Amino acid sequence: MRRSPDFMAVAHGQYDVERWVDGGAICEEDMVAEEVPVALVYNGFSHAVMMTTPQDLEDFALGFSLSEGIITDACELYDIEVVEHPQGCEVQMRIAGERFAGLRQRRRAMAGRTGCGLCGIESLNQIVARPVGTVNASRGVLHTGALSRAQAELHARQHLFHLTGAVHAAAWCGLDGAVALVREDVGRHNALDKLIGAVAAHGDAFDEGFVLMTSRASYEIVQKAAAVGIAVVAAVSAPTGMAVRLAEAAGVTLIGFARGARHSVYSHPQRIH
Repeated sequence: MRRSPDFMAVAHGQYDVERWVDGGAICEEDMVAEEVPVALVYNGFSHAVMMTTPQDLEDFALGFSLSEGIITDACELYDIEVVEHPQGCEVQMRIAGERFAGLRQRRRAMAGRTGCGLCGIESLNQIVARPVGTVNASRGVLHTGALSRAQAELHARQHLFHLTGAVHAAAWCGLDGAVALVREDVGRHNALDKLIGAVAAHGDAFDEGFVLMTSRASYEIVQKAAAVGIAVVAAVSAPTGMAVRLAEAAGVTLIGFARGARHSVYSHPQRIH
């Protein structure tokens, strides 16, 4: 796969702020996370515009393509190039002709916003019709101690969050809890797509680890994980009911409130020992 040169957009900026402490104001500079519109363009056709933190955009584009079922394997994405414009960015991709034909058949207007996973869906039937997949029951067995280790390692690697306090993180963890990859974004779904793309680009198998999210576990977090065969998803906050039902149906072990040595397993607990 041919990749573009390193993209130079800045993920955070410095802004003046009047900070009030104990009834008094202090003028300081503060680090603020950036978000920009990013157009995902397939074979010259603009498919989606997402509001995204402008880093790891190639990972984001690959992960989005996989988790949305646009391609089924990273090798079907032939070329990718990030182009900066005054108003935002384009990620220009060339995908296999068969996959592009399928994309054109299900063309729809789709716009993404921070923290919104179903923006652009035009009817309720489209939600049910989205590809999910079923995870193999034998995948992803781990010990509860792995969750605690992953949380500790992820906290130390949330670099943009420590600067700005404004982004979510998604971590790819080995079954022993060692954190291999971390991606951050203002949108939790974007962070997961970036992570999925990074895992695929590294050639790692999705059945050899689990995902840890610093957000709640919503429907689309589970949908994206199941679409690529991730068997275990852990989140530091609560799941939604729709996410629990989807996880049960798709064979995903869904863990919420993963905080230190405590966590709650909402579906397929047989993978946790």
